[in-house]
Amino acid sequence: MKYLVTGATGHLGSFVVEALLKKVPASELAVSVRNPEKAQHLSAQGVEVRHGDFDQPESLAAAFAGVERLLLISADGDNETRIRQHETAVQAAKNAGVQFIAYTSVAKADESTLGLAEVHRATEKAIRDSGIAYSLLRNNWYLENEGGSVQAAAQGAPWVHATGSAKVGWATRSDYAYAAAAVLAGEGHDNTVYELSGKPITQAELAAIAGEVLVKDIPVQNVDSAAYAEIMKGAGLPDFVVSMLVDMQSAIAQGALNVESDTLEQLLGRPAQPLSEGIKALLG
Repeated sequence: MKYLVTGATGHLGSFVVEALLKKVPASELAVSVRNPEKAQHLSAQGVEVRHGDFDQPESLAAAFAGVERLLLISADGDNETRIRQHETAVQAAKNAGVQFIAYTSVAKADESTLGLAEVHRATEKAIRDSGIAYSLLRNNWYLENEGGSVQAAAQGAPWVHATGSAKVGWATRSDYAYAAAAVLAGEGHDNTVYELSGKPITQAELAAIAGEVLVKDIPVQNVDSAAYAEIMKGAGLPDFVVSMLVDMQSAIAQGALNVESDTLEQLLGRPAQPLSEGIKALLG
């Protein structure tokens, strides 16, 4: 059996490789990365490092050669670029004879109002249309996405958001990665769609958990979109980033990430990591 993980030197991919090396022999694991030099530490562990660039289809033919089970980790960039890159990768996987694709999607991708969900809907369709067996891993929000709020609170700033009382299924990046590894190296996951989520809680509840870790009361400010945008601009963020964040907050307020599911823990075979532990890690 040959397994391959794309984006293996990224934040999520690194955890996935770590998890897979506990499940399969290093000799059965390959990674596809744009810069093989950044994966020398994996070579040292016996992992086969291959050059693969979603913008260079010819590189993917070699990267995916002989691979039976592939984890396609969603790329970074604007929506149009990511859709093109993902469709290229799926076609390359089909051409290479890959038998199974697991893909890191987003919560409720088929109906989500999140702007980034467009990428995942298009990619999920490409995977289904390919005829390759698949598992769509619809990850909820990474706790690490709130790193800025946690760090700001540690410095005495309030916890600012524009999501009202909406709930989010936060979990740590590590837990999502270990669940992905369980699917890639496991059996019985053909043509499945998994909503992966921690227990949904509100921003105020997450701030309270952060407050327990910091041993301080964190004031929570729930503001409207206009006020949120001004606060983010005041923090020095570029306009395009501010616009993206405002759109995300709006979609979250509408319930885009309120998912009740215990599938993440089922795949992990254990309880999800407590958010307090994840917050401690964010604080360093």
